[in-house]
Amino acid sequence: MPSSELMPIGVFAQRSGLTSSALRFYADSGLLPPAEVDPVTGYRYYDADQLVRATALRRLREIAMPLTAVEAVLGAEAEEAARLVDEHVAKIGGDAAAARQKAAIIKSALGGNVPGLLIATLKGPVLADAVEQVLTATAHEPGMAVLAGLRIEASGEAIALTATDRYRLSTRTLVPARPMEQTWAGTVDGDDLRAAIADVRRSALVRIEVVPHGIWLRMPEREDRHCRTLPEEFPDHRLMLESLGEVTTRVTISKDLLLRALEEHPGEHVALHITDHRVSIRPPNDEHPGIPLSATVTGANLRIGFDMTTIYPAVSTAIGPDVLLDLRGYHLPVTIRSADRGDLTTLAMPIKFDPSA
Repeated sequence: MPSSELMPIGVFAQRSGLTSSALRFYADSGLLPPAEVDPVTGYRYYDADQLVRATALRRLREIAMPLTAVEAVLGAEAEEAARLVDEHVAKIGGDAAAARQKAAIIKSALGGNVPGLLIATLKGPVLADAVEQVLTATAHEPGMAVLAGLRIEASGEAIALTATDRYRLSTRTLVPARPMEQTWAGTVDGDDLRAAIADVRRSALVRIEVVPHGIWLRMPEREDRHCRTLPEEFPDHRLMLESLGEVTTRVTISKDLLLRALEEHPGEHVALHITDHRVSIRPPNDEHPGIPLSATVTGANLRIGFDMTTIYPAVSTAIGPDVLLDLRGYHLPVTIRSADRGDLTTLAMPIKFDPSA
């Protein structure tokens, strides 16, 4: 007879989250044999100590891990097991991305052999740089896929690329290598664009063609790349840009010196104390002198705070040796752009704190 400390398969199934049929399968495969089997009835019994292994097995199967990989994880030390899990997740992530790409191409093909609408021809290296710079303002958030996308607006003699994660907004305007063919606006999946950047950078010219559910990046002597378009509505960034208040403080400062000071700052939040000819990098609500930086300042003195994850990438993607900060008060968005080239512009939202503290 089994020990009173053992659980029948039904009880163990409830406690482990595995079905009785799954437990029988894992027992037969050798992954989770029962602690005891009644030789007369064939009933299977499990020990409470087996719950940890059973729970781990269930969770690994929930992420679609094959049985051979599950066995390897369960038999490995913690560090090796974590590596195997990461390796599996990376594989299924890559498989999912490839499936999404193929599905988008299939959906485009369902419309028949309709040729793509050519909207612009751009220099590959310029387009690659612009996409990388603007995509720093994207974010992956559940239920808000559009925040991971890049807005493309082609009109007149320019093409504008825009992205926002609600705390930053980056936009860059490019002049096509050839006259614009059409006007068009749409939001393109940021991950698809990232995957195509290496090929785009190595192409002298890239033709952007619009098809149902996506765009094609046509590149001579390289494989064309398809990028999905996102159906969700992009945030009204034009209204945001048009509603910015009057600039009250303007700062021109060395990009490298500002980045170095931000890197040396120890906290997650940072305050910029702006006075005549100087910007000091300090912790918020701290009167310590901080790191003083020479700057050209016009307008009112100001103290403004930022999350490091907002201000650092906004500055690092600026073009040129100097950055220009247009400030409108401690609680309003700051415009960050090149001091001598304004085709890349970033808005950065400050954090709220008492400016008189």
